[in-house]
Amino acid sequence: MTAKKVLFLVNHDVVIYNFRRELVERLINEGFEVYISSPYGERIDDLIKMGSHFIETSIERHGTNIVNDWKLLRYYKRIMKKISPDVVLTYTIKPNIYGGLAAQSLKIPYIANITGLGTALEKEGLLQKILIFLYKRAFKNIKTVFFQNKENQQFFEDKKIALGKHKLIPGSGVNLDYFSLLEYPKSETIEFVFISRIMREKGIEEYLEAAQYIRQKYPNTRFHVLGFCEEDYEGKLLDLQKKGIIQYHGMQRDIRKFLRKAHCTIHPSYYPEGISNVLLESAACGRPIITTDRSGCREVVDDGINGFLVREKDSRDLIHKIEKFLSLSNEKKKEMGLAGRRKVENEFDRKIVVNNYMQQIKLVMKNKDG
Repeated sequence: MTAKKVLFLVNHDVVIYNFRRELVERLINEGFEVYISSPYGERIDDLIKMGSHFIETSIERHGTNIVNDWKLLRYYKRIMKKISPDVVLTYTIKPNIYGGLAAQSLKIPYIANITGLGTALEKEGLLQKILIFLYKRAFKNIKTVFFQNKENQQFFEDKKIALGKHKLIPGSGVNLDYFSLLEYPKSETIEFVFISRIMREKGIEEYLEAAQYIRQKYPNTRFHVLGFCEEDYEGKLLDLQKKGIIQYHGMQRDIRKFLRKAHCTIHPSYYPEGISNVLLESAACGRPIITTDRSGCREVVDDGINGFLVREKDSRDLIHKIEKFLSLSNEKKKEMGLAGRRKVENEFDRKIVVNNYMQQIKLVMKNKDG
């Protein structure tokens, strides 16, 4: 019997390696043939070693060039005709829309994941109207749409997109073995860490503003920044590093060595996310978190128990919550971290996500064969 084929459509190698690796492993272990369509990145080699097939695909993640998007749609169709997958799994806006349209036109079953609305879909205007129209077309015959938070699901319900096909999952989940509980630091110097793509909507401005104020008032604090500069912040970060306000570490493959030394993760994002993976990973390692009271972030925090929630775009409130955290005893900070670990164990184990996917994939296969 020939192996069943699963095609993943993603816009970045990290999207699949960091957050879907366990699903890829499970599929391969159960005898599926796995194909990955993505722009090339260093994590692709790791996925090939696991037994996946790689199809290099060029995607303008933030572009709105109609010609390029049309080319992507045609390319997806070409891939699907060549491979003849039994099911297609799509993640993020462009793979969801153009992958969905391609799979639908070729009558191939497909399952999408809404990893966050993204700015273009969240903000009212012409672009939002176009995207809603495209989603309605792309998801017309979809098997399942996975949502990572209730607010995103509600948006699709209100816009009457793929009604009756919705399923809520706990974000991408977190690998509790890889992000194991780390011993809480005992050092007198309190270390904060910001881990994200460096862009305005991830709250970098508020973090840097808070760092400048807190460092002056509390010299026994340190502020770290980890991540790839998506926007033009490098000059500012290096300047603040020279002044001793932050330590900028750039993009890091393994964040655990930084979490080991950190007392708290700060994530003042107001970007339209599904569920923040940084928060899940930090909580899994037993680190308290300070993050925004908005969808995609608040789900990971029980305010005052495993961290604090702050108002969107409000550096003054962020400073207040950092000071509140600094006033806690080391024992209390450690307790907060342990509460976070318990929360992710109960609600956000990646195995929950993988099981949901396997259930839907097997349902598709059964209906196909039946």
